[in-house]
Amino acid sequence: MHAGSASAALPRRLAETVSPLVFRRVALAAVGVLILIVATGATVRLTGSGLGCPEWPTCTTRHALPQSYHSYIEFSNRVVSAITVLTTLVLAVSAWLTRGLGRRGKWLATAVCLGVIAQAPFGAIVVYYDLNPYLVISHLLLTMLVLGLAVLVLLEAARLVRGAAAGLPGLARAGSAALLVAVSVLVVSGTLATAAGRFPGNNGTDVVPRLGSFYPAVYWHVRAVAAFGIVFLVLSGWTWLHRAEFPWLLRACVGLLAILLLQMGIGEAQYRTYGSVPWWVVVVHVATAALLFAFTVGLAARVWRPIRAD
Repeated sequence: MHAGSASAALPRRLAETVSPLVFRRVALAAVGVLILIVATGATVRLTGSGLGCPEWPTCTTRHALPQSYHSYIEFSNRVVSAITVLTTLVLAVSAWLTRGLGRRGKWLATAVCLGVIAQAPFGAIVVYYDLNPYLVISHLLLTMLVLGLAVLVLLEAARLVRGAAAGLPGLARAGSAALLVAVSVLVVSGTLATAAGRFPGNNGTDVVPRLGSFYPAVYWHVRAVAAFGIVFLVLSGWTWLHRAEFPWLLRACVGLLAILLLQMGIGEAQYRTYGSVPWWVVVVHVATAALLFAFTVGLAARVWRPIRAD
């Protein structure tokens, strides 16, 4: 009888091993490393270092560790990838051990972990096929998708800590959904524009292919930015009219506007100095795009699943 009681109590004790506050910190760390991996992955691409380590998971058949400039960059990205896998694994395990977290949060955290793990063999395939541009773009977009899921996990963690709030009107939910669609189009068009740009060039004698032409790609990317701006402007106008009811949404719109203006400023500088722009400027542009996407997902998710304000 005593043994049965002890075995029955074990799952309950395990479910109480992670507090909601700790889980929220883990979720925030997962979002951070996913933005970081976007930046390091872009560095690999933009410096032409994708074939710096032609073997996977080692660098070459003769050297397990990097031996040159390009191999150091590629290998560093792999190290960050390993950290990302570890962080998201902790996220998934913590989700199932966090008291009070619903099944939505648990399965979202599991999906984040599985998505990151899937990136490892996907990366090997990208290297095996000599950085086929369609595979490279798919690799990046999968990372962005996983980043969006991680933001949803973070929102679920915050909701668990602070509690749920009253729902927003249908017009606000429709506007946030449209904003999410617009930012997704913006990210895809930006990825195509970067893939068509002057980077990465060559890695020694290995030609790193580009996809399409830069100026036509930018033409469509600018229009995607305009569409995002229009939707954001409409949502911001509604938010201003209802600022007394939803002050957090006004603050979120101001934050998103700041990121958007920074991103547009970097993009404009990149466009005007296309022939001489340093690769690190493009990396900052890509990293800021990841931040913009994550912030937009968070804003839209909070509109649909409101969190009690502090």
